[in-house]
Amino acid sequence: MAEGRVIVVMGPTASGKSALAMAMARAAGPMAELISADSMQVYRGMDIGTAKPTAAEREAVVHHGLDLVEPTHDGFTVEDWLEHANAALAAIHGRGGVAIVVGGTNLYAKALLEGLFDGPPADAALREELAGWDLDALRAELIRIDPAAAERIHRNDRRRTIRAIEVHRATGTPISVLQAQWRERPAELPAGWSLIGLTMGVEANNRRINARVRGMRAMGLVDEVRSLVAAGGFGAQAATAVGYRELIAHLRGASREDDAFESIKIATRQLAKQQRTWLKRFADTPGSTWIDAGEGLTDAQMAEITKISFA
Repeated sequence: MAEGRVIVVMGPTASGKSALAMAMARAAGPMAELISADSMQVYRGMDIGTAKPTAAEREAVVHHGLDLVEPTHDGFTVEDWLEHANAALAAIHGRGGVAIVVGGTNLYAKALLEGLFDGPPADAALREELAGWDLDALRAELIRIDPAAAERIHRNDRRRTIRAIEVHRATGTPISVLQAQWRERPAELPAGWSLIGLTMGVEANNRRINARVRGMRAMGLVDEVRSLVAAGGFGAQAATAVGYRELIAHLRGASREDDAFESIKIATRQLAKQQRTWLKRFADTPGSTWIDAGEGLTDAQMAEITKISFA
């Protein structure tokens, strides 16, 4: 855990957390740098659909955690992101700066605040054995021992599948159960760290989501996906991103464009619901501050939050 000033901004998608983080960074000046905690903003070229910071925003404030891998890359993990984030924190603090971490991937935020799930050590002999299994056999074994993990782990994710089997062999307990226990323990914030969480009512959040999706369409999301498909396509992991999954299917002829965008709205609202459930757990974090964003934070509210955060 890096030492120094860190502000973590959380909230469901389309709640205004990125705008708040950007306003805070602008107010703080060159001393503040942003770290994205978004699992889909790591992919180059996936800009509109992930609501990635604009070129102007990235010029105004230093950003980290963006454009780390190509969309064809599979296997980017929370461990990979955490390594990058900790390196960014060390560099920011080495410059005497303040880090503002913002993003909707709550598992990333939890890993940063509390560390990764501490499972049993690797079993070299077992890994050598499982290396000889094909993906179908590995998948069948995972479904047998841990159907909950099988729902969460992509069928082509060989590394995570083997790890789940390894944990079960070593402990006799499904990794999904052990990770659930890990998630249940809110941790105190490290010295110098603060957590600002935004809450938003379901109806207000849904309205903002629908407006965001309409805006993405107007900005050219279909053309962005078409260009990425032409440039080499998507790996299994990037192809699951909301907005991209639906438009990839549309471009293959599976749906009309209007229907694809309605599906994006529905999927994004479902994602926000999942995020709100996760955020309830973070609400118990000692020392955190939670703010009702209403229909969206005003400039005056963001200025007041910034003032409190940097006091």
